Parts: sequence; C-alpha cells; structure tokens
Amino acid sequence: MLNLLKVAVFLQLSGGEALNNNPLKQIDKHGFQEDLIGWFEAEQRDLPWRKDKDPYKVWVSEIMLQQTRVDTVIPYFHRFIEQFPTIKALSEAEEDKVLKAWEGLGYYSRARNLQFAVKEVHEKYAGKVPDNPKEISTLKGVGPYTAGAILSIAYGIPEPAVDGNVMRVLSRILSIWEDIAKASTRKIFEQAVRELISHENPSFFNQALMELGALICTPTSPKCLLCPVRDHCHAFHEGTTTELPIKTKNKKHRQVRIAAAVFTDEDGRVLIHKRDESGLLANLWEFPNIEILLPYEHETDQLKESMIEGFHAEVRVNEMIGQIEHVFSHLTWNINAYKGKVAADMKEADDLKLVSKDEIDQYAFSVSHQKIWQKFLESEV
Repeated sequence: MLNLLKVAVFLQLSGGEALNNNPLKQIDKHGFQEDLIGWFEAEQRDLPWRKDKDPYKVWVSEIMLQQTRVDTVIPYFHRFIEQFPTIKALSEAEEDKVLKAWEGLGYYSRARNLQFAVKEVHEKYAGKVPDNPKEISTLKGVGPYTAGAILSIAYGIPEPAVDGNVMRVLSRILSIWEDIAKASTRKIFEQAVRELISHENPSFFNQALMELGALICTPTSPKCLLCPVRDHCHAFHEGTTTELPIKTKNKKHRQVRIAAAVFTDEDGRVLIHKRDESGLLANLWEFPNIEILLPYEHETDQLKESMIEGFHAEVRVNEMIGQIEHVFSHLTWNINAYKGKVAADMKEADDLKLVSKDEIDQYAFSVSHQKIWQKFLESEV
C-alpha cells in the first residue's frame, strides 16, 4: 500500500511539494495537540519520575522502562534513586553495587551503559546532563528515543521521542503502513512527531503519546471509544485499527538446555562464578552451569567435565533440585538445577569464589539464578 506520509517526507527532503492528501496535511494539528495534552493533564498516572523535571531522574526512568513494565519499574526506581540520588553518586559507585540495585530488572547492559555515561557526564559536563541533541546522543546507551525523552521532558525542547508505543499510536492516527520492525521506518515517525509536536509544551505532548499507547491505543483491543484523539484518527474512521501497525515477526526463538548446580564445600560455603565482561548477563554472578549438548542423559557428566576443564575443580553432582524456564527476547533457557559438593582443595580466583550462605545477598544474580538459589534453599529444609 502506498504510504503517503513517506512519499511526502521524500518530496520535502528532495525539494518537492508535499502531497495534498498527506495525512499530516489533513490533520488539525492544533486541535490534536489540545485534545492530547488536555487528556494527559487530566488522566496521567502518578509516577515517581514525574514529580520533578530532574534530567537525571528522567534518564534513569527511561532506561529502566526499556522493555520493562511500568509497575515493575516503580519500586526499582525508588530504591535506585535512594541509593544513587545524584549523577555524582552513581558515577562513583562500585559496579557490583549498581548491578545489585538492578538485580531482577534484566537487560543488565542498560545499567552498565547508564553508569558509564553518567561518569562521562560527571567528568566532561560537570555533572549536568547535556541539553542539546548533539552532545546527549554521544552518551553510551542513549539512543534517539532516550535523547528525545530527556530533552523534551526535562528541558522542554521539541525533540521527538519515538518508541514502540508512539509508532503504534501514530501508525493508526496517520494510517502509516510501513513495517515498524524495520529500523529505517523510525525516521518516518520521527519526522511526523516533528511536524505534530507542541512547541509550547513538548514535555506533555511526548509523554501523552507514550501514555496513550500504554493505556488506550494498546496492541490488541484498543479502547477507541475512550480515546481523546479519536476524531483525528484515520484508522478509526477507516476501520483499520486492528490491522495497524504493520510489524514483521522476529527470528525463530532458540531453546537452550542448561545444567546448573549449587556446589558447597565441607564448611557449607557456596561456589559462585562471575560471568564475562561482555555478552549476555555480563559481570553478573551465577552458579556453575553449562549448555548441554546431546546426549542429554549425560548432562551431569558434562557439567563435571566442564568444572575440571574450566576451573580445575573436582565436583560431585547429587540430586536434581528443580527445573527452571527463563525466557529472553531471543532465546529460552531450560535449566535443570542440581546440588552437589566441591573438593576441599579447590582454588578460588577473582571470578570464582566460595562464600557463606549469608554473604550470597551481597552479589548480583540474574533472575534465573535467584530461582536456582531458592530451589536449593527449599531442598535444604
């Protein structure tokens, strides 16, 4: 289907005149802004990062909210800000403490990138979050959406903040039939926001688009009769709401089988291992584990062999204590968890420690390994 907005943007960039039937030309921009912002002023959720316009708090909240539900983020945000209330506090914190504060939120590279960028702000910008697109976009982990959110919400600068919610809302309002799974499509929506955004109140405009996508213009069963901008929506009037947005499916989800074990020594201390500095769940602590290859019936032997090869540690694997499924965006871990014993002469290293059961809480573990630990504690009762 011909995308009129895309053609219009192309013509505009190439010096041509926008098409008369471009949806952006048909919409009452002022009326749309008034209806959207008026609804947000009356119906916005009471969220802790909306208490003030502190760019640091806006930044933290936006990073936490990536691929995470608002209800999940709220308690994490409170604890994180309490522990690291300022740019200076976070920049000077030990990474292990930052990861511990993030424990359970997932996507831990977000926390590491946030601290790396905060250190740069502390050192290069005297602790002030940059207030212009060029500088803020150079910070690690700050993409176009996060940059736009900080600039518009904290500084009142009319920059687009386009995420999945916003693309879904605008694809319906403007009848955009481009695949939102393609990176190139984002430019179309960013251009649309630049045309529509309120220059008097860009903060509320962008937040309202996000809020509309979260509460009203949902992926399935959108609440069109409650929508404050229904009169401006092309998809509503054309009956195509359920067909938009266009989004291709992700690649096939991979299933990974893992054997893991909580090994203890003769003093009851627990063996834990720190993951590599890069890759999935980088720098988090975990219980020794290995991806299992065929034949599955020999998975405990494979685990014992990996302990000898990787850590020069002799272990004994005892009974299974539980099975755990942990789903990532691109793969699923199917974990068989065991408990066992480690030889008394095992040598510790920076990434391999024996710690008491009381000390476990000082280390940051992924959710899957927190579940393994819970299975172990239940097995000891």
